[in-house]
Formats: sequence, structure tokens, C-alpha cells
Amino acid sequence: MTKRFPYIVLAVAFSLAASAAYYSVFGLSKLFSSQATAVIILASTLEISKLITASYLHRYWQQISRLMRVYLSTAVIILMLITSMGIYGFLAASYQDTAYRLETLETSVTNYEIKKNRFQTQLNATTQEKQIVDKNVTKLTNALSNNQIQYTDQNGNQIIKTDASNRKAYEKQLDVSINRLRDLTKRESSLMDSITAIELKITNLQTSSTVAKEIGPLKYVARITNKSMDTIVNWLIILLILVFDPLAIILLISANKILHTKEIINDSDIEITAPISSIDEEVIATPEPKPQILSYWNKIRKEREKNYKK
Repeated sequence: MTKRFPYIVLAVAFSLAASAAYYSVFGLSKLFSSQATAVIILASTLEISKLITASYLHRYWQQISRLMRVYLSTAVIILMLITSMGIYGFLAASYQDTAYRLETLETSVTNYEIKKNRFQTQLNATTQEKQIVDKNVTKLTNALSNNQIQYTDQNGNQIIKTDASNRKAYEKQLDVSINRLRDLTKRESSLMDSITAIELKITNLQTSSTVAKEIGPLKYVARITNKSMDTIVNWLIILLILVFDPLAIILLISANKILHTKEIINDSDIEITAPISSIDEEVIATPEPKPQILSYWNKIRKEREKNYKK
């Protein structure tokens, strides 16, 4: 795992840098949509150059002149800002597409709400009129049942007689009221069905729409923070660009540092494949060997003797 770790860091750094480059390139192409292909080629080249420049600066910082350090460091920083701007443009454009679709959805819901309120007003008026007509029917029915004339004849008998003229008038008014009540009942039922259908459409729009699902978490965060959804999205995009490309550059430099350190260690290691006798002969043949050399070879000789004994 220790040997693979530098390459894992390098792979992650390139993956993150490639993702940042993708969003940045297409974000910049949307900003300059009239020359999108040319911008994609330009931005892709700059992204690759930025990674190479960052690696070059880390490896040869001590060997290059101060002027080159300043220029290349400034170029890397500017390219990081351009990448961040491209990422911001890409994510902002994506959010705007969603925001437009959400606005269309909310407009549709608002129109349905207006239509529903109009039907509700008509329903309330119909219900009130129906109640009045229903009371009239009750009154006319009672009037018909009480439409009697009571008098005493010459013999002193009590005579109860229905008033024919009043009865005809009551019956005519009752027929009109009953027909009106029937029409109002049908109208009330139709308006209630229309309101129910509109409520179902509103519910379907709010629950089955992909836009509502996408924007749901943002609306929740906006509600609990008491901020507008645009503000929440802007904060989120800024947080993303603060860690996106800078993290890719840092990981790339870290991977270079680990690999460079590993190269130094490998270069400093001396692998001895010759037998001990040949080493001894070379040491003996060396005219007046220095004490440091003798000490070094004696140390190697003792280590190899221990290995052979094992």
C-alpha cells in the first residue's frame, strides 16, 4: 500500500483536475457560445499547461530564476481563477435551466390556483343561492299545505275550503323554485368536480415533476435559513470552486513531492550484487583507501555475512 499510495494520490489529483477542466471548459464555452469550439480547444490547452506548470515549479523551484518563478506562479494562479470562473459559469447555467423550469412550473401552479379560486367563488355563490331557493321551496310547500279558507255558513257549520287561486300561484312558484334548485344542484356538483380536478393537477405538478424533486432540498435549506434560493445556490457554487481546482493542484504537487522523494531515496541506495571476495579485492587493490571507505565496506561486509549465516 505504501508503494502504491503516491500513484493513488496522483490518480486522484488527475481525476479531480480532469473534472474541474471539464466543467471549466464547457462553462467558458457557454460564456463565449459564438466560438464554442475554439474556446474549448483554448481552455483545454490552458488546463493541461496549468498542471504541467505546477509540477514544473515544484520540481525545479531552486533551479529556475526568480523572474520565472514569479511569472509561472502568477500564471498558475490566474489559470486557477479562470478555471474557477468557468466552473462557476457552468454550475450557474445549470441552475438557471432548473430555475427557469421551476418558474414555469410555479406559473402553471399559479394559473391553476387562479382558476380554482374563480370556480370556488362561483361555487360559494351557487351554494348561497341554493340555500335561498331551498328555503323558498320549504316556504311554498308549507303555504300549499296551509292554503285553506275557514268560515261559518248560514247554518253555523265550520267550513274549511282550499283557495284555488292561491294554490295555482303557489304551485307555479314551487315548480319554478324546484327547477331552479335542480339546476343549482347540478351546477354545484359540476363546480366541485372542476375544483377537485384542478387540485389533482396541482398535486401532480408538485409531486411528479422532476424539477420539484431537484429543487426540493434547496427550497428546504432556503426556508430554514430564511434566505432566497438564489443566495443558497450562489454560496454552494462558491464553496465548490474554493475546493475544486485548488485541491486538484495541491494533490498534484503532493504526488510530485512523494514521487520526487522516492526517486532521491532510490538513487541513494546502492545495490551490491558482487560477491564479498570481489569487494575485498577491489578494496585491497585501491591504493591507500580512505578510512571512510574502509568503514563503509566493512559495514557492508558485516551485513552480508549476517545474511549468509541466516
